[in-house]
Amino acid sequence: MTEPLRIAVAGLGTVGAGTLRLLDQNAVAIAARSGRGISVAAVCARDKGRDRGIDLSPYQWFDDPVAMAREADADVVVELIGGAEGTALETVKAALSQGRSVVTANKALLAHHGTALARLAEDRGCTIAYEAAVAGGIPIIKGLREGLAGNRISRVYGILNGTCNYILTQMSAAGGGANAGPVQDFADVLADAQRLGYAEADPSFDVDGVDTAHKLAILTALAFGCEVDFDSVYVEGIRNVSALDVAYAEELGYCIKLLGVAQQVNGAVEQRVHPCMVRKGRPIASVDGVFNAVVADGDFVDTTMYEGRGAGAGPTASAVVADLIDLARGTAPPVFGIASTQLRQLPTLPMERHTCAYYLRLLVLDKPGVIADVSAVLRDADISMESMLQRGRAEGEGEPVPVIIMTHETSEASMQAALARIAALDATLEPPQLIRIVDF
Repeated sequence: MTEPLRIAVAGLGTVGAGTLRLLDQNAVAIAARSGRGISVAAVCARDKGRDRGIDLSPYQWFDDPVAMAREADADVVVELIGGAEGTALETVKAALSQGRSVVTANKALLAHHGTALARLAEDRGCTIAYEAAVAGGIPIIKGLREGLAGNRISRVYGILNGTCNYILTQMSAAGGGANAGPVQDFADVLADAQRLGYAEADPSFDVDGVDTAHKLAILTALAFGCEVDFDSVYVEGIRNVSALDVAYAEELGYCIKLLGVAQQVNGAVEQRVHPCMVRKGRPIASVDGVFNAVVADGDFVDTTMYEGRGAGAGPTASAVVADLIDLARGTAPPVFGIASTQLRQLPTLPMERHTCAYYLRLLVLDKPGVIADVSAVLRDADISMESMLQRGRAEGEGEPVPVIIMTHETSEASMQAALARIAALDATLEPPQLIRIVDF
């Protein structure tokens, strides 16, 4: 009889405990699908005495995950510690150096060290599996690396952070239905998300776009066969999206989503994370709440979309165990789809060269000549207006009013230069708000 795959699990938080629970509850189905059992040999966490709702007595306990990665009687180390540096990095390096494959949910680690770790794994004859690192329970890594392996991928984009998608959905939910109420502002919805456990006490990684950027850097390397280059990702979060923006987007036939977008443009790679105006009726516009979605465009398959829960104990544990089943079967494709020695260093398209249409929200004094001054700035920057919207008049001349401008396609460099000039006008009362409009 084939020996079981022996694993050592570093980190017994929500995902780690969920993984052990899944392995136990679905052991028979897992063994049938992998052709052998999966046996937990050792575990490691910071607090041995904490009640996790699972029996840890059958497993060897380690206080030090790095020591466990070196010494445990295991074929695979499951790293669920988190973080790009420190203990997580040293644990993965120790496991790979011993020729043990690694399964991880650690997107930050791969975004910062993915290329080097892939080379180390290849040198030691093992691999890194990371389905759980991007979009939780959605099998997007296998989808890109295996299901779409025959295609040239031109673009991959999506909603990669459930916290941001929940916040933006809740901000817009009040404006979209028979029982709609007043649109809520960002701070109020964030507080509600924290109360419900959808957002961390410090939500910066989520709402500032960093978590999405980590995942996008991984998808970029996998889609385009290039080295992981997190430092080249343009990152902008959702803190500046206001209730006014959400209301105007609804009125104009759009919704606002935080998207991560990677595409090849004339041989260069563009990677960007920022709020986007997405036209209602597009498939990704209907992805709401804590759900994630990823879209990949291939030359033969055309457009494919993958949707599901992007976080949580169950979906993430599901992805971890799927990787373990692959390893138990003896399936170990290259980390980023091709040998690490073939990963290319592709030129980066800087954000200032990006082109799109734009939504602008200005808060200006309601007095004669202001719109003419704004129009002159846009004209001088060679930016064409598609439409302008102003609801009502101020109670008296010289009072503030919001003005919404939709532009035709122009360059980021031209738009940023124009915004700087508009912000400097005497009639402008706060920094202009910009949201990019996507055409997919």
